Amino acid sequence: MFTGIVSAVGTVTAVDRGPDRMAFRVDSGDPSLEGLEPGESVAVDGACLTVVASGPGWFRVEAVVTTRGRTRFDGIEVSDTVNLERAMTVGDRFGGHFVQGHVDGVGVVRRVHAQDDALLLDVAIPAEVAEVTVLHGSIALNGVSLTVNAIPEPGTVQVSLIPFTRDHTTLGRQQPGDAIHVEGDMLGKFVRQLLEQRTGSRAEGNGK
Repeated sequence: MFTGIVSAVGTVTAVDRGPDRMAFRVDSGDPSLEGLEPGESVAVDGACLTVVASGPGWFRVEAVVTTRGRTRFDGIEVSDTVNLERAMTVGDRFGGHFVQGHVDGVGVVRRVHAQDDALLLDVAIPAEVAEVTVLHGSIALNGVSLTVNAIPEPGTVQVSLIPFTRDHTTLGRQQPGDAIHVEGDMLGKFVRQLLEQRTGSRAEGNGK
């Protein structure tokens, strides 16, 4: 479990692609990642991955076929930068929202524009995420916990980035056309599932 409060930005320094597996190494000397050990979970651009090897200032993760199918990791390259967050521990401050690290899909940045001291990003999101997204609700983009500032049109959300977020995550570097990891609000997903189950049960009952 994560909160969407990114603690560091790392750099991809090696990518290994084989016929049946894919792994990459991330370097970051941030103190928040000190002591990261094999077997631990870490959110890389919002995707929960397992550390398979680590050393001073670096760690290595694998992205299996199911993960690659929901993320942009198939196209990740050396020198790419990624947002990093270590898994929560009991007693941690909870500054963002419930983020599972289960990326729902890949969105596309449609527009980037400044408004006074804010940077506004319009992002086209997958339909299954749009269904659980509400105005002023929560959404995670590349692992960053954000508030939905506006819904300019169906299937598009707008978020507002403060200067701190722009300086301490990769979101301030986004450009139109960029792919971006999207995770919908977990609470919204549960509500949708419960409503679907209830509606389905009632429909079956009425049909008897």
